Amino acid sequence: MIKHKHLIDIEDYSKEEITEILDTAKSFKEVNDRAIKKLPTLRGRTIINLFMEASTRTRTSFEIAGKRLSGDVINFSASSSSTSKGETLADTAETLDAMNCDLVVVRSKQEGAPRLLARHMKAHVVNGGDGKHQHPTQALLDAFTIRETLGRIEGLTIGIVGDIAHSRVVGSLVRLLKIMGASPIVIGPPTLMPACPELLGARVSYTLDDVLPELDIVYMLRIQLERLEASPLPSLREYAMLYGINTKRMRSMKEDAIIMHPGPINRGVELTAEAADSDRAVILDQVNSGVAVRMAVMYLLLGGEGSGVAS
Repeated sequence: MIKHKHLIDIEDYSKEEITEILDTAKSFKEVNDRAIKKLPTLRGRTIINLFMEASTRTRTSFEIAGKRLSGDVINFSASSSSTSKGETLADTAETLDAMNCDLVVVRSKQEGAPRLLARHMKAHVVNGGDGKHQHPTQALLDAFTIRETLGRIEGLTIGIVGDIAHSRVVGSLVRLLKIMGASPIVIGPPTLMPACPELLGARVSYTLDDVLPELDIVYMLRIQLERLEASPLPSLREYAMLYGINTKRMRSMKEDAIIMHPGPINRGVELTAEAADSDRAVILDQVNSGVAVRMAVMYLLLGGEGSGVAS
């Protein structure tokens, strides 16, 4: 079992620990392909999904993962929690802690919210995305998808394209790729880059076409219109012309290069329909991987015994 109590920042984890999560997820992926997908592993454990920001894939994935492990899963949204009445996050944490829950998955617009919860709770805390900071389980499911599709992570060159400045996916994915021995490149217009993009620890390119032929993976980020304080782009059409993946750009990619996207896709912006629906795209594989990876995270954090994987 991994030695950590929480999963908040991917940098807290070593290459060996990440590999253990991915190996465990592979076992659970096989379970998810069965007709009967239920395991008794976390029977009697209470898992709370505390989502104070809108989510479809992440919340549903965590809910399915917990239920497939026989955990008791309770969903809280911002509108149904007392934070909407002015309660502080610390008070919410202490209230949930008094109910003796075992694991809390939290998503918040506030960076640092998962660490705050961890300070006020005895339960295990999993970061389901905090502001523009981190999204560690997204990085793990991406790594799992890469390994399942291409057979390895080490030595690959991954281009992460688009809204680098506002993406919490970048915060976790770049760090994980470097831990696992891959070479990340962040690519996008200067207006969608952070002030000092080199601090991310990745190579920086402002032109997609210059680096596209060397990429093993083209990882497209969603343009997060809801997070853009100003108008950093002349138009979405111009962005698509310069940074979107279309049929022409797919011809410039390596023969076995794949396309990834954390979803939801802005079709016609980050990807044309032809690119999103092509054989190169593994976007639905990422969604499928999310359940297995989140099952593995819950299992390893809670120290589950008798996984039933081999039964």
